[in-house]
Amino acid sequence: MPPHSLRFTRRLALLAACFSLLASSVFAQLPDNLPPQQNYRGEIRRGPDGKLMVLPEAEVAAKRAAEAAPKATMIVGVGEKISSLTEASRLARDGEVIEIRSGNYRGQPAIWSQNNLIIRGVGERPVMLADGKSAEEKAIWVVRGGKVSIENIEFRGARVADRNGAGIRFEKGQLTVQGCRFVDNENGILTGNSAEQTLEVADSEFGDAPKHAGGLHHLLYVGAIGKFVLRGSRFYNGYLGHLVKSRARESHVLYNMLADGKDGKASYELEFPNGGVAYVIGNAIAQSASTDNPSIVAYGAEGQRWPDNALYLSHNTLLNDNYAGDFLRVWAEKFAAGIEVWAINNLTVGSGNFFQPAQGRFEGNKTVQRAELIDVGGLPFRLTNLASLRGTVRPPGNVRGVELLPNAEFSFPVGSRAIRVSSSLAPGAFQ
Repeated sequence: MPPHSLRFTRRLALLAACFSLLASSVFAQLPDNLPPQQNYRGEIRRGPDGKLMVLPEAEVAAKRAAEAAPKATMIVGVGEKISSLTEASRLARDGEVIEIRSGNYRGQPAIWSQNNLIIRGVGERPVMLADGKSAEEKAIWVVRGGKVSIENIEFRGARVADRNGAGIRFEKGQLTVQGCRFVDNENGILTGNSAEQTLEVADSEFGDAPKHAGGLHHLLYVGAIGKFVLRGSRFYNGYLGHLVKSRARESHVLYNMLADGKDGKASYELEFPNGGVAYVIGNAIAQSASTDNPSIVAYGAEGQRWPDNALYLSHNTLLNDNYAGDFLRVWAEKFAAGIEVWAINNLTVGSGNFFQPAQGRFEGNKTVQRAELIDVGGLPFRLTNLASLRGTVRPPGNVRGVELLPNAEFSFPVGSRAIRVSSSLAPGAFQ
């Protein structure tokens, strides 16, 4: 390179370095235009009343630490240090896991008032037999702790003086019931009436209501709580009372079989007496010929309790073995502001009326003859592969952030299984 070109290149490099140094100095002194940093106040959560609230950072941290901490385990059963459920409930501490060995536990009522408990049967499902005894004249077990989970337990024979003895009386907090069985109880589960309560029931079985003349023994009775979720569970053999009754502010009834059976004499199969927001998706619901009440799904019979009221009934199969009745009955006249009702892609079998809403959507609901159905659990619920109704309905969409197209279906005798919906979408609970 010629000497004059080399000198020019060096001068250019020196000028670039000076400009870079000057720019850095200027920009370092300029104020940034970013918004001021917000003070962190805690996590945003939705409270039991449906309103947003801030959970303080310290409370969130404490909760996470408690959930992450290793849990102590108490073992209950014959030959163990603790053999009685009554004693176990008295000795239990917050955060414990209570493991119950297989066997029959007679006349051992329990009151669980601790927080963050897991109570589970180990191996073959242990059976809690009331045997004429109850906790506080209410139930075999009374639950009023904070967060409680009950898994793989059977409750049988609850009786009390006022005829509303329950397998479980749920009075406070959050309760999850998984893989349990409730048989021959005046109420399978009976809850309190606090909007702070949340109940989730999954993969469980409720049956054989006592046949007491004049008694209203509901297999599952949910009071005026904040939220109720029922999934993958089976109900049968009711008597005068309802199979499922919910007064909750928000109810999610998903992929269950509510089928009274030929020996059943229930009233409603599914009832929301005080309205609220109810999502009923992918259920197989059947009324027996000997039903005590001709309506299958009922909404609003006792009038309004909650400010927000809507019913979303999507992809259910509704079977009526009675000579007449109502697949859906809604008492819209009892709600001054009206009720939003969506009934979409439901499949009806047998004779009956279907309430058509003044506000909402009513589309894709089809009627089918039994010859086009295959039995599920002894009842005609599933369309045959060549059924003419396959591919005749459109996806139902979503509402309030909830997808109305089923992503699972009931799996007999209990539970649910994930499904992938094909392009030939069918009405009803089974694809």
